Order: sequence, then C-alpha cells, then structure tokens
Amino acid sequence: MDKEGCHLNMVIEQKPFVRYHEEKQVDSITVRMNEDERTTLNDCKKIIEQKKDSTALKQLARIGAYVIQSNKTSYILSVLFKNKHNNKRSNIIDFE
Repeated sequence: MDKEGCHLNMVIEQKPFVRYHEEKQVDSITVRMNEDERTTLNDCKKIIEQKKDSTALKQLARIGAYVIQSNKTSYILSVLFKNKHNNKRSNIIDFE
C-alpha cells in the first residue's frame, strides 16, 4: 500500500467476451479438417519441416498464394477456365 492506503498493484477484473481494446490485436480462425485434409497437412508439414500446425498453414497459404499469383500459373488457369467456358457454351457438359 502507498501513503493513501491504496493498493499499488490492483488487478482490473475483465469479463469474458468483452472487448477492452479498440483495435484487434490478433486475427484468428478455426479450421476444421477431415481425415484426408489432416493427412495432407501432416505430409506437407514434413516437406516444409514445420512442426506447428498454425505456422505450417500460414506458410503453405503464402506458398499457395505465390503459386496462384505467378504469371505461369495465371496463364495456365486462364486457359483452363476458357476451355471450361467454351465447353459450357458449346453445350459440352461432360468431357471424357
């Protein structure tokens, strides 16, 4: 206690589910996976040598974004989507 009889180390009680800060410090998401998706994640974690799920998911998302946004992949996707569009327009529903 100080001279006035107040506790110097007072704890402020916080209630659950109440925002006490104006800006959000961390953004978090929940990811549900089926057995195949979990196996794929575990296989990828071995490839990138990352043990933590959250870090692996972040790194794999960045890798995926880099691949999808690259010029080569962009060209390949545009060809595939154009073919799909043309097939639909030509009434070709199933391509064997």
